[in-house]
Amino acid sequence: MHPNSPAHDTLWKLIKDIRFGMLTHRTATGILHAHPLTTQNKNLDTKAELYFFISQKGELYERLLTDGEVNVSYADPDEDSYVSLSGQARFVDDPAQKEALWTPMAEAWFPGGVSDPDLALLAVRIRHAEYWDVDESKMVQLYKMAKAAITGEQPRDLGEHKELTLN
Repeated sequence: MHPNSPAHDTLWKLIKDIRFGMLTHRTATGILHAHPLTTQNKNLDTKAELYFFISQKGELYERLLTDGEVNVSYADPDEDSYVSLSGQARFVDDPAQKEALWTPMAEAWFPGGVSDPDLALLAVRIRHAEYWDVDESKMVQLYKMAKAAITGEQPRDLGEHKELTLN
């Protein structure tokens, strides 16, 4: 998918205002585990990477050093939009990039600022994305579902569902 494609723009539009993403990874025993993380991006760059600040002291940091295959999911039930992103996690040791992404909220977790020795900048390169976006009102959705229940047919045209492959 080209970084300036309509699908790329739609993907960013769906996640840009959702404060937390749930990052899922595999534990040492193979169990899937999710962590709520604050997305630090101000946009979705041409590398299609999401950025998060995490602690180097936690299990998440250790696990991602070993196995970087992750999923990040976003949900905005009020807007009926849902996004699931799969990708590869890596750590970025770039003080300028940390500074560019820094927010006052991050300082609450890392009082030493961008030079805090516990601060790690996690980048997740998106390889695959899937989203569901319903534009219709709740009333229209309820009507279509009620009609489907009466006719025995599945509800149609409830919104956009798309899968995207990023390289």
